[in-house]
Amino acid sequence: MAWRTGDHSQAAAGGLKEKVLTLDTMNPCVRKVEYAVRGPIVLRALELEQELRQGVKKPFTEVIRANIGDAQAMGQMPITFLRQVLALCVHPDLLNSPDFPDDAKRRAERILQACGGHSLGAYSISSGTQLIREDVARYIERRDGGIPADPNNIFLSTGASDAIVTLLKLLVAGEGRTRTGVLIPIPQYPLYSAALAELNAVQVDYYLDEERAWALDVAELRRALLQARDHCRPRALCIINPGNPTGQVQTRECIEAVIRFAFEEGLFLLADEVYQDNVYAEGSQFHSFKKVLTEMGPPYATRQELASFHSVSKGYMGECGFRGGYVEVVNMDAAVQQQMQKLRSVRLCPPTPGQVLLDVAVSPPAPSDPSFAQFQAELGLAPDMFFCLRLLEETGICVVPGSGFGQREGTYHFRMTILPPMEKLRPLLETLSQFHAKFTREYS
Repeated sequence: MAWRTGDHSQAAAGGLKEKVLTLDTMNPCVRKVEYAVRGPIVLRALELEQELRQGVKKPFTEVIRANIGDAQAMGQMPITFLRQVLALCVHPDLLNSPDFPDDAKRRAERILQACGGHSLGAYSISSGTQLIREDVARYIERRDGGIPADPNNIFLSTGASDAIVTLLKLLVAGEGRTRTGVLIPIPQYPLYSAALAELNAVQVDYYLDEERAWALDVAELRRALLQARDHCRPRALCIINPGNPTGQVQTRECIEAVIRFAFEEGLFLLADEVYQDNVYAEGSQFHSFKKVLTEMGPPYATRQELASFHSVSKGYMGECGFRGGYVEVVNMDAAVQQQMQKLRSVRLCPPTPGQVLLDVAVSPPAPSDPSFAQFQAELGLAPDMFFCLRLLEETGICVVPGSGFGQREGTYHFRMTILPPMEKLRPLLETLSQFHAKFTREYS
């Protein structure tokens, strides 16, 4: 029976009108989303915190948030130089204050010159401020031993998570048995399962080997891929290196094997490298997928598609709340990259404060800068200790920091002892000279 206008009014007045949006009518993909690091356990933790504030007695006095990688919530102090540059950018009147070091002021002025209207409150371009993308490219080149990075292939983002979801949106297509499948590690960071559920893609699990310190086995990748092809079309392989939550660091040999596997099976590689600054285990070393891919040469270096992600949320920065990150794409189809740019433009731009912190993180103070000593001290290393560690790691030469013997404030030295045979002196000094020149180029 047709409803008249008066009938609608009576139904509404009588409380019969149903809500447009209910659990039954909402997007079913959203209902499938689960995000363990902020799930029901965390909601209960919030309730317990409220009860503690109200004086309710518990067998503990505080809730310790160990559910998510939020360093500053756990007491890590911000790095002074990062916050100084950010403060100067947010409130440029502080540039006249004597309380800020000159290098922080120079850095802030340089960034503000690159902003619309010389203000951090202006939108940047959708891919991020050009100057900052160029600084990120230079950082990647230094990290990877001189392998070039193109700023046009770098997109700044609202943390790494935002960039990861953007890539997944580009990859997901098809229905039924042609739906996109994405291989993800188990254990995984729940962003991946949540995003795939929201996008109605197929989660393809591959298991890390707990008995071998959570190692990645290409045979396990192949098993997962072959099984998945019965019900979906796998198109991407996600690697989290260093692992989250497992903490393993992949060897170069493992990365090469993964790249060969992805190339042979026609998979787009997603390299989540957010924890690259958190490598502590003896004998472990971070190798970026971009570096290994390039050094493998053709056809891998010229044809294998790769997106690698990083952010300021982890590492020594720990600036989770400012949401700064980036993605670098390699060998992406040019037309698809234009579509990616379009997709990013819908969100206007990443938060500009996060872009500032990213810029400072990828280009920290140089040894000649006034802020260098405090910056290194806050990282836990004095400047001379930092130099000696780099010297040892890159040349095998072991010397002692001058701080152990005493030195004038603002100067840095090292001590070396040379005993016979003296014929080793010249090559040793040549190596030291070459390293000193390289070190100065990188940090000045």
